[in-house]
Amino acid sequence: MRIAFDFQIFLLQKYGGISRYFVGLAENLQTQADVKIVAPLHINSYLNNLSDSLAPGIRIKRIPKTGPLLFAANNLLFKPIINRLQPDIIHETYYSLNSYAPKSAKRVVTVYDMIHERFPSLFNAGHFNTEAKRIAVQRADHVICISEHTRKDLVELFNVDENKLSVVYLGYDSMQRHDCENSMVYRFLGGRPYLLYVGFRGGHKNFEGIVKAYASSYFLRKSYSLIFFGGGNFNDAEIRLFLDLGLDMNNISQLSGGDQLLASCYQGAAAFIYPSLYEGFGIPPLEAMSCDCPVICTNASSVPEVVGEAGEYFEPDQIDSIRYAIERVLKSSKRRAELIENGRIRCHIFSWARTASETLNIYRKVI
Repeated sequence: MRIAFDFQIFLLQKYGGISRYFVGLAENLQTQADVKIVAPLHINSYLNNLSDSLAPGIRIKRIPKTGPLLFAANNLLFKPIINRLQPDIIHETYYSLNSYAPKSAKRVVTVYDMIHERFPSLFNAGHFNTEAKRIAVQRADHVICISEHTRKDLVELFNVDENKLSVVYLGYDSMQRHDCENSMVYRFLGGRPYLLYVGFRGGHKNFEGIVKAYASSYFLRKSYSLIFFGGGNFNDAEIRLFLDLGLDMNNISQLSGGDQLLASCYQGAAAFIYPSLYEGFGIPPLEAMSCDCPVICTNASSVPEVVGEAGEYFEPDQIDSIRYAIERVLKSSKRRAELIENGRIRCHIFSWARTASETLNIYRKVI
């Protein structure tokens, strides 16, 4: 079987969950099929770690306002390569109005979430093209959803034939453990216990929810710091929120770095907090589990599908619920131990090898 992934997401993401998903798929499919990531020009860092035979292409620097030009150039370069490869399957890596697949190939597309359709008010106009998504789903021979919750939302919002849909859970990259007592994070905080938040902080991620819950608890403010990993430096509005809530800025930190630092953050944290209003899947809780970090998380959308019995849940839109969940775990060594043990079991369910195997079965059915 000949499988090709198109270039779209690799022109949109330097790093990111979707491009990491396709790299994980490609790496694990290559022993079972003829696989190519066809991204002649790209900005993606993950592709640098792949062989030229798996991902031929040239990495270029992102230059503002050149996106449409690069997409047009890639389209011209893509066509002769695809005509030579003659793939059985084209797996479209994002949503476009026009297909990059030859008529002879079957089309597969993955839908990650329906957040733009569920919460349009959280995004600026023009941030996302729902019509391109709808058309990509309509023209696909099969659609993969990364959670049952995403599948149900897709059926409800786009009225898609359920026979055309399959659910395949994502894998994740297990974090390499480090000596947390000698880690930079531990030294940085002077040994003070901390709660960890990972990733982007805008919109549906419910950043304000965790900050307000922390601020409302004398116990948490007195005994724990907050670390926000990734997402860039705090902006003016975020700093103003901290100050308005009377928080000690010495106990709130933003860190950025690679997987080694992130693993150290997970391993040293008293708990990982995941307060999102909506997620299509949710990889950070699995990363936390792999580092024996207790997970305290939202009960919304797909998160319970992923976390199972390895999480302490809260209502993400209720500050008291978030605060009580965090306090319950931190005040009970027994509950922390239960969450850690359940997490060790739970995170082994998910792997890129399993994702690839289930995806390959779908490809076989489609052709």
